[in-house]
Amino acid sequence: MPTLLSLQTAPARRVQINDRSILTAIHKLPVVGAVQVMPLGLDGDEQADLSVHGGLDKAVYAYPSEHYPFWREARTQAGLTGIDEALPFGSVGENLTLQGLLETDVWVGDVLRFANCELRVTQPREPCYKFNAAMGFNAAVKTMAQSGFCGFYLAVDQTGPVGAGESFELVPGPRRLSIIESFKAKMFKHMR
Repeated sequence: MPTLLSLQTAPARRVQINDRSILTAIHKLPVVGAVQVMPLGLDGDEQADLSVHGGLDKAVYAYPSEHYPFWREARTQAGLTGIDEALPFGSVGENLTLQGLLETDVWVGDVLRFANCELRVTQPREPCYKFNAAMGFNAAVKTMAQSGFCGFYLAVDQTGPVGAGESFELVPGPRRLSIIESFKAKMFKHMR
């Protein structure tokens, strides 16, 4: 059964990216204990740019823990050393770090059923320049596009608390559009 390994939130804050002061909440930090999941996301979490993040269809961002070794290696190949080589969960900007559920297993409309809440898969993440900055190298967006290791956004169908260590059930939706198919289509559109 898939498991929620780690839960992260962050307030929006200003950071320097390419000599500009940018408001972002991509730098998520682990939360101890259960967190209330509300219609617009986790209690204590913010989204800085609501034109591309947040809202009812992108309330929560989930990411497979299985991809973290890939990103550690990508950062090493990019020549990054000595800067948080451990790359803790939340570094990709996710709220939920999952184990046992990859993008290849997930379709738009599937539901992650936890003991006290239900989250519906809505779409893949589309990486932006803030992801490059968070990962520490300028090819991170391109690397995500090529790998398909994008994670997925969730809408909140049933509010309630959720905590690290909880297992959950994947309830299949209509299975018309996979996260991988949707991601490839979005990346193709942006790369043209």
